[in-house]
Amino acid sequence: MLGPGPNTRVRRLPEKARYDADTINAILDEARFCHVGAIVNGLAVVLPTLHAREGRTLYLNGSNSNAVMKSVVEARRACVTVTLYDGLRLARSGFESSIAYRSVVVVGSASRIGDATDKARILNLFVDAILPGRASEVRPMSEQELRLTTVVAVSIDEASAKVSSGPTDDFEEDLDLPIWSGVVPARLHFATPIPSTDGAMAAGDVALPASVRRLMEQQK
Repeated sequence: MLGPGPNTRVRRLPEKARYDADTINAILDEARFCHVGAIVNGLAVVLPTLHAREGRTLYLNGSNSNAVMKSVVEARRACVTVTLYDGLRLARSGFESSIAYRSVVVVGSASRIGDATDKARILNLFVDAILPGRASEVRPMSEQELRLTTVVAVSIDEASAKVSSGPTDDFEEDLDLPIWSGVVPARLHFATPIPSTDGAMAAGDVALPASVRRLMEQQK
């Protein structure tokens, strides 16, 4: 169990809370990006960024000039959130209508990855987190690219998930109203790949990579 902790206990609708590692990790891994909060020059700032998980560690990355990442490293503490949008939950009243979602809040100690070898390995994790198998298809990261990138490791010290799904919670007196209610599922859909038209691509010499082919097959 990764919670409940003092910073991640779900107090609003606690019946939707999940604290087991399997649920939390699955949501973190499925999410395409995360949001990181920090205090920058006295102002609370929330930044969307990419993430990758390895065991009980969540990795974040950004440019060396990224003020939020600098603040996270200086504070040695981070709060990271992700949300998956799963559709609409339409009740017979506006009050009980909502969305279907899965979300996670992570709080943990944060530190900068300094070793170049570790940084290169972790940045490949980011590439594969975006598209599994892609890291082996692209050229290795250059030394300059490594120098320009900050990688922050956030220990998942405590975390909670909140899952909103299933039938709507209509008031009993609303159940016989002639108003449609139910769930409208939603999912992320990838459209037909559009190739670049420069370099070798212009000559039509580059085939669609295996990573993209798998992606398109998985959503059929």
